[in-house]
Amino acid sequence: MDASCSDNSRFAEDLNDFEIEVDETQAGQRFDRFLSAMLPDYSRSVLSSSIKKGTIKVNDIPKKSSYKLKLGEIVSGWCDYQDEIEITPEKMDLTILYEDEWIIILSKSPDMVVHPGAGNLSGTLVNGLVAHCSQIMSAGDDATRPGIVHRLDKDTSGVMVVAKNAQTHQQLADMFKNRRVQKTYQALLHGVPKEKEGRIVAPIGRHPVQRKKMSIRTEGQGGRYAASSWKVLVTYGQGKYSFVEVHIETGRTHQIRVHMASIGCPVVGDELYGPRKVDPVAPRQLLHACCLEFEHPYTGKTMSFRAPLWPDFARVVELLEEVDCSAEGQC
Repeated sequence: MDASCSDNSRFAEDLNDFEIEVDETQAGQRFDRFLSAMLPDYSRSVLSSSIKKGTIKVNDIPKKSSYKLKLGEIVSGWCDYQDEIEITPEKMDLTILYEDEWIIILSKSPDMVVHPGAGNLSGTLVNGLVAHCSQIMSAGDDATRPGIVHRLDKDTSGVMVVAKNAQTHQQLADMFKNRRVQKTYQALLHGVPKEKEGRIVAPIGRHPVQRKKMSIRTEGQGGRYAASSWKVLVTYGQGKYSFVEVHIETGRTHQIRVHMASIGCPVVGDELYGPRKVDPVAPRQLLHACCLEFEHPYTGKTMSFRAPLWPDFARVVELLEEVDCSAEGQC
């Protein structure tokens, strides 16, 4: 998904759904009316319930619906759908890499939302997981996200870990929150970074105008610490594209997409942060979670899981290799 750190310890840092800074035009608005304007995809009943339950806060403090917002305050959290959503098991062909009595490791396909939400009440990964293993319904205390401790964006493919019981869920959530999980991605970028290897440390927060986007923001503007390291593996088309590996030290919403775009090399196929005209070579945003490493929550053994590129991404890489090979007369 792929989703910042929240005071609500039920979820890993990847799962803080949104963070919005109150600007001059919004200061003085009621808390509930501000949310209705900023989050039009959510019903008023869901927003009202979320305010009452404290899943949406102001400066990390629960407030009443009538609270008048002040300039610079940060509204953040997640919407509680538990009263509106009932998880329906749906049989799916899940690509499971490993499973035991505590965890499931899988490779999520592209074009799949991780859990139910506004506009996505079925067909999500959670629907498939519940059909595969009903036990995960007890993993965590949010009935709309059982077993989920981190997520990937809809169009991002790759490896994920899912908890099968409540205790494992808490342990994994703590690991993500305390940055004890190693997360590595592969991406195809427009252009080539100036350096073969590098590290970006730049806070990320909600875009001040385009609310569906994140952007580089100072801490005073609501930005939260974010760090990513990249390494160029291969270049194609005489520098038109580069295939890179990216390790993220934090898990901010859209972190890789924002960081790589900030150095002039957006992810190919990214309609939100890339060029206005989407590259025809891309079937989707070409970002893949290739590796996840952590200590098993029960055995303590270090475990590393790698998911091969999803077939659509692999095919693009093959085509670029063929074109370069033909141009060099080495095929």
